[in-house]
Amino acid sequence: MGIVLYWLGINLYLLVLRIAALFHPKAKLFVKGRKGLLPQIKYALINERRPRIWMHCASLGEFEQGRPVLEQLRKDYPQFAFVLTFFSPSGYEVRKNYEGADYVFYLPTDSARNARLFLEYVQPKLCLFVKYDFWYYFLSAIGNRDIPLLLVSAIFRDNQGFFKWYGQLQRRMLFAFTHIFVQNSASQRLLQKIGYDSVTVSGDTRFDRVIEALDQPVKDLPKIRAFCNQHKILVAGSTWPDDERLLHKAFAQLPENWKLILVPHEVHEAHIYDLEKLWGDVAGKWSDETDWANKRVVIIDTVGLLLQLYRCGDIAWIGGGFGKAGVHNVLEPAVYGMPCLYGPVYHQFLEAIALVACGGGFEIESPEQLVNCIRYWETEPDAYTNASKAAAQYVKENAGATQKITSYLVAKNCISMV
Repeated sequence: MGIVLYWLGINLYLLVLRIAALFHPKAKLFVKGRKGLLPQIKYALINERRPRIWMHCASLGEFEQGRPVLEQLRKDYPQFAFVLTFFSPSGYEVRKNYEGADYVFYLPTDSARNARLFLEYVQPKLCLFVKYDFWYYFLSAIGNRDIPLLLVSAIFRDNQGFFKWYGQLQRRMLFAFTHIFVQNSASQRLLQKIGYDSVTVSGDTRFDRVIEALDQPVKDLPKIRAFCNQHKILVAGSTWPDDERLLHKAFAQLPENWKLILVPHEVHEAHIYDLEKLWGDVAGKWSDETDWANKRVVIIDTVGLLLQLYRCGDIAWIGGGFGKAGVHNVLEPAVYGMPCLYGPVYHQFLEAIALVACGGGFEIESPEQLVNCIRYWETEPDAYTNASKAAAQYVKENAGATQKITSYLVAKNCISMV
């Protein structure tokens, strides 16, 4: 019965997507990206003679969690070809030219036929799924072929279907995995409660990813250097309108020695126009040819600069903390020793909770709170230093998940070249 409902659910979902594709850009990309996909995969790999490792990610966030593992495996096993798949257009469209993989595809929609043909064409020696995105037919087909299948950076909660009376099908999918690497002990205990014991608490691979950024060459940004020019800098990353309105009200109350680098989550033309209208003459725009070094705010209207920009700041504001999805990545600024401020919607993210607990993160609900926080640190520099050190130390202490995963692969001889 569970399989029938699953099959019906998948097909209903696909029908809805096809209808949505008529007017929704992401749905259109999803549908278009899967037209002729299996033949495309077949012919892309038809002359590939190297053994293959396959990693699957739901979207861009999961890719960033899997990326440290993928890149370490590429160093350790250069004789392999690496295949990377995405479920979501937001992952595939951004990373379709990612140089760390030899082949990047959409994942075909889940069916017995698609799973069988995909594995026939890819012929992976090892399969890695990142965090979640469980597909019954794919997992079953991998198990039928006795291919080692790992789940990395997983996290589980007791309200998920895996742990409910009705979750038999979900549990079957979990038991398809050869081994599961979880982020915390609570997830391990939940798995053990349902009889799944092949589990390791490895932590979150994103810590390894952001620590790698410390060793990357600093990109010279002359315009930003001129803008900062010995001012105090607040870098606001991945912001949404609620964040931006709060920052606008707060900055009106801050002394002139503070400047803002504003990096919105959405950089489409309409939103950038709204930001220019909100900030008025005090703001410049990254893409402007005119000099904005003397402006108080710079709006970053392009993507790909946020990690570099965090290096330039004294304090970080991380957006998303007023929306349903919650706060964005707090580790990226924390690794640079920046006190991290964000809105109240963060309790579904362990790292955001832990940063608050260790003194490196701070919940802010109003412009007045933000102003008071910054003024306090200006008058109590030791408190600022302690918050900065706490943020950096938290990231450092939680690194190492990638090493645990790759060590397991070696110890268990999971990767075969036969």
